Amino acid sequence: MNRFVTIVAAGLMISGTAHAQGVTEEMLANDAATPGDILTNGMGRDLQRYSPLDMLNKDNVANLVPAYAFSLGGEKQRGQETQPLIYDGVMYLTGSYSRMYAIDAITGKELWQYDARLPEGILPCCDVVNRGGAIWNDKIIFGTLDARLVALDLKTGDVVWRDEIADYKAGYSYTAAPIIVDGLVITGNSGGEFGIVGEVQARKADTGELVWTRPVIEGHMGTLNGEDSTMTGELNATWPGDMWKTGGGATWLGGSYDADTDTIVMGTGNPAPWNSHLRNAGTPVEGNTGDNLYAASRLGLDPATGEIKWHFQSTPREGWDYDGVNEVVAFTDPEGNKKFGTADRNGFFYVLNREDGSFVDAFPFVKDISWAEGIDDTGRPIFVEANRPGDPSEAADGNKGEIVFSSPSFLGGKNWQPMAHSPKTGLFYVPSNEWGMDIWNEPISYKKGAAYLGSGFTIKPNYEDHIGSLKAIDPVTGEWKWEFKNDAPLWGGVMATAGGLVFTGTPEGEFIAFDDETGEKLWSFQTGSGIVGQPVTWEADGEQYVTVISGWGGAVPLWGGEVAKKVNYLNQGGLLWTFKLPKQLAAAE
Repeated sequence: MNRFVTIVAAGLMISGTAHAQGVTEEMLANDAATPGDILTNGMGRDLQRYSPLDMLNKDNVANLVPAYAFSLGGEKQRGQETQPLIYDGVMYLTGSYSRMYAIDAITGKELWQYDARLPEGILPCCDVVNRGGAIWNDKIIFGTLDARLVALDLKTGDVVWRDEIADYKAGYSYTAAPIIVDGLVITGNSGGEFGIVGEVQARKADTGELVWTRPVIEGHMGTLNGEDSTMTGELNATWPGDMWKTGGGATWLGGSYDADTDTIVMGTGNPAPWNSHLRNAGTPVEGNTGDNLYAASRLGLDPATGEIKWHFQSTPREGWDYDGVNEVVAFTDPEGNKKFGTADRNGFFYVLNREDGSFVDAFPFVKDISWAEGIDDTGRPIFVEANRPGDPSEAADGNKGEIVFSSPSFLGGKNWQPMAHSPKTGLFYVPSNEWGMDIWNEPISYKKGAAYLGSGFTIKPNYEDHIGSLKAIDPVTGEWKWEFKNDAPLWGGVMATAGGLVFTGTPEGEFIAFDDETGEKLWSFQTGSGIVGQPVTWEADGEQYVTVISGWGGAVPLWGGEVAKKVNYLNQGGLLWTFKLPKQLAAAE
């Protein structure tokens, strides 16, 4: 049921008056440099998750205190992965089961709530999470678990427009925060475990009118203004037979935007099914590489037309569920070279050229990669074929291929949880996990709306003393400057600030501020439930605030095997915590 609470208008602004024109392209473009509001996922469309604020710093972070806690309420206490947005004194956050809340950013008072009224039969893969919205003009736009996109009035929460991304009955869903560029709202889709086809779509953010679509699996036709545009890739160049028709490649984690090259960068998920031998990927045949483009890739797209400018495939011939969706972050190295950084599920950190997406460098960011010996000079993995799950058709009973141990696990050296980059230190702060899996292949055939894996697996910790590992990594040398080890997997986002701080949370509920140069723990707060959300920081009336949501859930307790047993005592929750550095304590040490 939808529930709306009237806004008490006048006194709710952080400072000044409301922007009469609403949120504009110029405001989105400058989001990273305007710490009085947060208008985009990633605190800027380059996804650096870096704040120029330094009122809160290494010397005074010990004085950070709670300002308020806001409860998401009800029985819907599942994984809370949202990143809040802040505009004109109001904070907007999403909750599990496709809910949106507007609260007073200073006091935490609820202003309105929207519930998407989900139908029976939704098929979410990895918990009923939502990672946030996007603000445009006088609307906030977010996606729902039944694969719809909803635009709400910022002031009232009333529905302005609603549109279907895809058919939820076929396994599609949507959990990411959209991105807006030049008045177009850009979305992907979820559902890679159901034989869906990954696609990027662009709509007019004011009206919801569909402008273009770009499927990401070769052989599928894109559209522009309601007409066929161009085919993605070349039919059957890297896929056998009709496998491309249900080829996976879900674009389930939202994209970034590089203004310097006017390029949207989207990641694509695993090819379907997981059993790579069915896709010609186990032993490629003559005339077909078996790479299964453009799954497990990063794509550079023209935001006006959806045409593919470039692609980089991180895991060709993918057979371990190493999605390529992880965020692509624009940065500039110490010599002024403009690059992208991305930490892949497969355990390698890639550096790409920002002009054309071409390969620059790669290095491990986890310790025990077993599926590949390394990355060659072209960016292609050097496979360890003995560590590819076996072909069940070659097994004596034909039901189960050879079991292999692979590291990292299918949940990845890093999964969706966003890293941060500090231009001040030049480092990336990467939330990673040290785990592996026993994995095997099984026969499978496609059935609409049914799981389409063709694999079985059991996740195992690689070390007794930790799974989670927050690492500070130099993207030029690949050196790990420091590491923070955590008993449970890390599943929440990271933020860096000009005050020399790095923030993240743990499944055990601890919200922590680290020294960005040394990794020393400078401050922490127990939130009462596991943190799998994304922290932000902002300024109001001369005081710096930090906000994070707490609420354990996500994929780990659902898919984690032996790891899930390690964390099954953790309590679910649903509290948004906001902290502040009071003016009188800002100068105190």
